[in-house]
Amino acid sequence: MTEGSTTAPATAGAPATIRSSAGTDAPRRSPLAHPALLLVGIVLASLNMRAALSSVSPLVGELAQEYGLSSATSSLVTSVPVLFLGLGAFVAPWLGRRFGPERVLFGALLLLAAGALVRALSSVTALYGGGVLVGTAIAVLNVLMPGLVKRDFPDRAAAMTSVYTGSMIAGATLGAAASVPLEHALGGWRGSLASWSVLACFAALAWLPQLLIRRAPLQVRTVARAGSRPPAGPGTAARALEHRSVWRSPLAWQVTLFMGFQSLWTYVLIAWMPTIFTDHGMSRSTAGVIFAFNNLIQVAGAFAVPLLAGRMRSQRPLVVLVTSMVAAGYVGLMVAPVQGAWLWSAALGVGQGGAVGLALTLIVLRSGDAMTAARLSGMSQTVGYLLAAFGPLAAGTLRQATGSWTAPIIAVLGICVAALGVGLLAARDRTV
Repeated sequence: MTEGSTTAPATAGAPATIRSSAGTDAPRRSPLAHPALLLVGIVLASLNMRAALSSVSPLVGELAQEYGLSSATSSLVTSVPVLFLGLGAFVAPWLGRRFGPERVLFGALLLLAAGALVRALSSVTALYGGGVLVGTAIAVLNVLMPGLVKRDFPDRAAAMTSVYTGSMIAGATLGAAASVPLEHALGGWRGSLASWSVLACFAALAWLPQLLIRRAPLQVRTVARAGSRPPAGPGTAARALEHRSVWRSPLAWQVTLFMGFQSLWTYVLIAWMPTIFTDHGMSRSTAGVIFAFNNLIQVAGAFAVPLLAGRMRSQRPLVVLVTSMVAAGYVGLMVAPVQGAWLWSAALGVGQGGAVGLALTLIVLRSGDAMTAARLSGMSQTVGYLLAAFGPLAAGTLRQATGSWTAPIIAVLGICVAALGVGLLAARDRTV
C-alpha cells in the first residue's frame, strides 16, 4: 500500500478505497511519528479553549461594581468574546489553508495570552478589547481542531474528539474554580484574569514541536467505490469539492444550528449561573463552588457522549438525552434554584458537556474528509457563536426588564426545544 492510500472494509455502497487527491504531495512524516508530543499539544491547546472565558464569570459582580456596569452591559464582558468566537471562526479555515493549521494554532495561543493580559489593564475599553482578542484566538482553536483530528486520527476521530472535548471542559472547570482563589492570591481580579496568559504560553511552548513536524494540509480525499470509474485526474475531484460550498447543504445547516443552540444555553450559564444563585440568597463563594462543579461534571458528558456517538449509525438517542437533561436543569433553576442547586448543576453539567461533545463529533461524523470537516467546523462555529453571543445579553436584558430570572429561563427552554428538532435531523447517518 502506498502512502496516502488506505483500504476500507468492502460493504454495499460503502467506499472500497480512499485515495489522496494530492497524489504528488511531497514526502511527509507520519503525524503519529511523535504521538506523545501531538497528544500533549492537543490536550494543552484544548485546556485553553474555555478557561479564559469561564474565569470571568465569578468576577462579573466585581467588574460591574468597579466600572459601574448595569446587568445588560455586564453581560457584554462574556458576550463580546463569544461574538468574536463567531467572527473569528469565519476566517479560521482560510488561515489554516493559507499558513497551515499548526502555525495558525501556535499563533492563536500567543494571541490568547496577549488578550488575557490586555483584559486585565485598568480600563473598561481594555476589558472589552482583551475579550475581542481572547474570543478571536479561541475561535481559531475551536475551528481547526476538528480538521486536525479528522486528518491525523481518521480511524479514531470520535475517541480523539472525546479527548480534546474533555480537556476543553476541564479547562473551563479550572477557570471557574481557580478564578476567585487567584483573585485573593494575586491581589485582585486583574491578577486573576492576567494569570491565564501563563496557561496559554505554556500550551504554545508545548505546541512548538508540531511546527517542526512536516504534515500534509487539511486536504480533500476522493472516494473510489467498488466498480466505479477512476477519477479523470488527481486534481479533478479536489477541484470539484473545492467549489462545493457547505453553506448550501441542509445537513450542514442542521449541524450548525445544533451547535448554535447548545452554545447559546451554555454561554447563558457561563455568564449568569453564579448570579442566579446569589440573587436568590446564596453566598458568592458557594455559588462559585457550585459553578465550578457544573463545569467539572461536564467532563463526564464530554468524554462519554463522543465515544458513544462514534459507535452509533444515528446519534438521535443522544440528542434526546442531552437536550432533556439541559431542559430539566433549567426548569430546576427556575422553580427551586437554591434548594436543588447541586442537583440542577449536575444535570446541566452532564447535558452541557454531552451536547458540546456531540456537536463537535457531528462535525466530524457528517464530514466526508478533513477539508470538509474544517469548512463545516468554520461554518457551524461562525453561525453558532454569533447566535450564542446574543444569549447572555438577551438574558441580562430580560432579567433587568422583568426583575426575575423566570423569563430568561423560559426563553432558554424554547431554545432547548429548537435544539431537539434540528439535532434529530443532524444526527441522521449521512455526510455533507
